[in-house]
Amino acid sequence: MATFRIREVEGMRQVCIDVKNETVRAAHGALSNMNGNISFTPKLPNFGDLFRSIFTRESRIRPYYNGTGTINLQPSLRGYHVFDVQPGERWILEPGVYWASEGGVNLGLTKEPFWSSFWAGDGLFAWKTTMAGQGQTAVNAPGPVEVIDVKDGEIKVQGRLVLGRSGDLAFKSKRAAPFPRSIISGQDRLRIYQGTGKVLVSWTPYWNQHLYQRMTDADDVDGSLFQ
Repeated sequence: MATFRIREVEGMRQVCIDVKNETVRAAHGALSNMNGNISFTPKLPNFGDLFRSIFTRESRIRPYYNGTGTINLQPSLRGYHVFDVQPGERWILEPGVYWASEGGVNLGLTKEPFWSSFWAGDGLFAWKTTMAGQGQTAVNAPGPVEVIDVKDGEIKVQGRLVLGRSGDLAFKSKRAAPFPRSIISGQDRLRIYQGTGKVLVSWTPYWNQHLYQRMTDADDVDGSLFQ
């Protein structure tokens, strides 16, 4: 079983993965460095995935790493959350959230309901990464992550606080207040997750990421620090 670690240095965070004759996958362009006897294999996606990638900013190329050693992914002012995908679970991640996973975690794509994604501001075709199978996975997060259990109920959030959800939770969007009071409410449309399952929520950002974003209007530091 691969070991996922989050290392923090000088206010930046980095996912480090120790493997021993094992296979892991990571997001496109995520590698910083690796040491040991590890092979790097970017595999081409099938035609269907390439077609779907037209309608999403998710890259369909997630390279494989196989062997023994340590893989260090790109550092970030943002953070990461590591958790286990359990057998029988199916997770749906928001665009850009997937970062890395063990080889036993199967990745796919799913499309949100047309009107729900449209009114939520996600566009006409909202394709999102799915995860199933078994193994550890690491996801991008703007701040600390809380796992919330929803049992035959719903959770309503303002903005993109939810990073992912288990597959039994349905997604929709609606006004914060009935029309015409919604015009003067000062709130955008709510993102609602209904049913039974789990949600990954990041309520507050890390202070240095928030400060950087406010000062530069940029989401993050792109690429290696030494490029």
